[in-house]
Amino acid sequence: MPARTGALRPLAAIAVAAAVPALAACEPMAGGLNTGAVAVTTDRTVTSTLERLEFEVGWLSCTAKADTPATASSGSTAPSAAGPSRASVDCQGDTGSGQDITVTGKVTEERGGKCVRGDLTARIEKKIVFRATMLGDCSAAPSSAPAGDPPAPGTPYPTVTVTVTETVTAQAK
Repeated sequence: MPARTGALRPLAAIAVAAAVPALAACEPMAGGLNTGAVAVTTDRTVTSTLERLEFEVGWLSCTAKADTPATASSGSTAPSAAGPSRASVDCQGDTGSGQDITVTGKVTEERGGKCVRGDLTARIEKKIVFRATMLGDCSAAPSSAPAGDPPAPGTPYPTVTVTVTETVTAQAK
């Protein structure tokens, strides 16, 4: 039995390594955008769109970072009760043939893991392949709950969260 226990240790380490980022990614932003949901949904919808445009996606990894109140609003530095309403998105990846994929932009809404709205630009080998203000099925319910009562004076504003998600497609040899 000792050999079996030793064989399970790497699997347990992989499971723990996968679970920790997943838990951190679910941090809600006080009724505003959830950067975990934004990163995952952007990854899914961009991959789906590229494949629909007949680009083979080898892998894609997206990060989302909540914009601070000063950059998310029209210059006001006062925190919003709803939290950040915009997130910066950056995706990197490769096509099945090894061409670089980059996607950058801002997301202002994420709906149920099925839709993102904002301003996104996708490039393959530095050439724009699409610009979009909406990707996916935006008839889904929003992922973020409406904001409740505003925070009490002196309550710290939620910290900025950076989330990474990656799509990997097995390649035939």
